[in-house]
Order: sequence, then C-alpha cells, then structure tokens
Amino acid sequence: MIRKLQKKDLHQLKSIIDKVDLFTIEEKDVALELIDEATEFSEKDYYNIFVYERNNKIYGYHCTGKRALTDGVFDLYWIVVDPENQNNGIGKELLMHSEEFVKNNNGRWILAETSSREAYESTRKFYLRNNYSIVSQIKDFYSVNDHLIVFGKYIII
Repeated sequence: MIRKLQKKDLHQLKSIIDKVDLFTIEEKDVALELIDEATEFSEKDYYNIFVYERNNKIYGYHCTGKRALTDGVFDLYWIVVDPENQNNGIGKELLMHSEEFVKNNNGRWILAETSSREAYESTRKFYLRNNYSIVSQIKDFYSVNDHLIVFGKYIII
C-alpha cells in the first residue's frame, strides 16, 4: 500500500535512509530535511511524501512536488527503497505512484535529477527502463567530473 506520510513514519524513514550506502552524509541530511518540511508544512505542495507500507513496515518512499513558476512540471525529488528490499518492484511501484500523482494534479512533466557518478549507474538505468529520457546534462555540476543528469517523462493527461 502506498499512502501519504504521517509523523509516526519518521523513525522508519530515517532508518531506511541511514542504510543507503549510496547516499553521502550530506544527501542523507537533505533527505531528512525534506521529510521534516513535508511533515511540518503538509499543506504546501512542494514536498509530497508517500510511503510504501506492508504490515505496518515501511519499505520505501517517494517525494514529489510541483516546480514553482510552472503550469504543470513536477520534480521527483527522492525515490528511496530500503536496501534490504531492492529489486522487488517496490521502486517501480513508487515511481508509478509518483507519475499518477503528477497526472492527478494536472502535471505534464515529471523530472528526476541524479548524478553521473558510477555509484548512480543503477539509478540511471532504472529511469531509462521506465521510459524516462535524459532531457538535460550539466557538466561538473555537483563537483568536477560529477555531472547533473536530468531525466524527464512527459505525462499524458
């Protein structure tokens, strides 16, 4: 089941984020900040967090929000699956839910940014497998030789 984030979920989400070796300390901090903002300012539509839960256990989440100053562009800020439960279709279900959320909110584009670092190879392949295309790249964005890669998918309303 995928449902909206609740305050009671914070401990489980922190535990999942802590287990993701791919994320740097700074990335983990940002992920937690967005979760805090989403729970504190739940009436805003910038950060909408939905958790994938079975039997009261959370296995992952996505954070999706409308990009300011656009009439239908959304960002998929984070999609995270507990490392112990990856490659079981949870990420795909979360991605499909994010796309449905965008569609239901009159969105037409969904964008997902990631790094060009080798460690993010599986992330880039995940987006390509799910019909996303590279819509932009910025060289040396995060640091020298770590480029920003923006994946996008046009959502048919």
